[in-house]
Amino acid sequence: MGYELRVDRDTPVAYADLTRVSAGVGLLVRGTAENGEVVARYGDREHPVAVWAGRLYGTPTSDWAVAQLARLAGLLGGRLVGEDGEAYLVRDGVVAQVNGDTTYEFGRLEELLALGPAQWTV
Repeated sequence: MGYELRVDRDTPVAYADLTRVSAGVGLLVRGTAENGEVVARYGDREHPVAVWAGRLYGTPTSDWAVAQLARLAGLLGGRLVGEDGEAYLVRDGVVAQVNGDTTYEFGRLEELLALGPAQWTV
């Protein structure tokens, strides 16, 4: 299992909000209001972005997936938070990880989305 990122916000994310916001940015929600997933098309394939199980979370394997999750969290009015409390966000078009005073920039949102879901290598 990978490192989990979750969408947090003051009020729980409603399934109806998830489906509405996802459709507006080209993401697909599959499944039911109880259990499902958010997927994105890249090329001729669909790639998982997040899991819906009454809450929204994902285990990204690429910068592209982090960008998709951060964008979705922001559109839902929430924050994308990692297991260690760090936040992932899109600020001025740049996807970044913020942990205390330290900021790591993944890159420009449009460029990361264009690169596609190439997995990280260890």
